[in-house]
Amino acid sequence: MYFYIKALHIIFVVTWFAGLFYIVRLFVYSAEANEKQEPERGILLKQFSIMQKRLWYGITWPSAILTLIFGTWMGFLFGSLPSWLLVKLLFVLGLFIYHLFLHSIFSQQQKFIFRWNSQQLRIWNEVATLFLVAIVMLAVVKQLISFVWGILVLVALGILLFAAIKAYRRFRKA
Repeated sequence: MYFYIKALHIIFVVTWFAGLFYIVRLFVYSAEANEKQEPERGILLKQFSIMQKRLWYGITWPSAILTLIFGTWMGFLFGSLPSWLLVKLLFVLGLFIYHLFLHSIFSQQQKFIFRWNSQQLRIWNEVATLFLVAIVMLAVVKQLISFVWGILVLVALGILLFAAIKAYRRFRKA
């Protein structure tokens, strides 16, 4: 039974992350569409709003909830909580906070309120990547991972992603 629950947990983790990655891309596209002239602006914003709503409520939220349900179920079946799992759960908590933050952006954009520009949203899009790396590394490598090395890799990845965003920005301007 444990492996079936684990498989379902992994499936919903994948779909949750897919939703998190894509929703921020839709936020970026909406922010950029908001800078266009009418009628293009209105047409694009209406379409992106529909896409956001379907993704957020049809895939991302259900996947987050099912990830939590199957993860908790696995925890009960597994029994004890080793130290690597406690650290992983802290990252999962951070991911849920990130999810709720994205929900606030979603709610704003559904009202056509744009407080974040496309560049800022591109940076927010990479936050999910850092959570993904941390959570997967902890789940797969477990006790073999050195906490210090793990933090260093996350910091290095964050710097690399930030540099890539800056390079892309320069490329777009050129």
